[in-house]
Amino acid sequence: MAKVSKERLTAVPEGDFVLFLIGMRINNWFAVHRWLPVFAAMPKMLKELHINRQLGFLSYQMWFSRTIILVQYWESAEKLIEYSKAKDSEHLPAWKAYNKAAMKSDSVGIWHETYVIDKSKTENIYVNMPPFGFGKVGDLKPASGARNTAKARLSGK
Repeated sequence: MAKVSKERLTAVPEGDFVLFLIGMRINNWFAVHRWLPVFAAMPKMLKELHINRQLGFLSYQMWFSRTIILVQYWESAEKLIEYSKAKDSEHLPAWKAYNKAAMKSDSVGIWHETYVIDKSKTENIYVNMPPFGFGKVGDLKPASGARNTAKARLSGK
């Protein structure tokens, strides 16, 4: 378990980055044979991305419910798209399999959203938290002085 920091911290980005939201929704819990392969594909991709850091993947957070959500951080949209189309990646075969299966049943849905983030237009705060979200990616600094308020953090000073 990650250590909780008692400090009030903010993560300062080194440069622009990509926030990529991706997930799946189980529409029919009883169709395990339909949604389990989709669910099982993501850990393989995450392992591949962690091992091959040059692909541009930075970090992620995941939440489980009927809709599974992964918040991912990437170096750039170009690297994210390059990974998604790479013939030798875990992603492309999983994507093709999903598309083929999706024509047969609506038991599982998938979704994603991509946001290119200007480093000067970000703000975050972490209090009594282990490294979390962008706090696992950015340079953690005390949220004091010029970084004390959300307004100050958003001004980039």
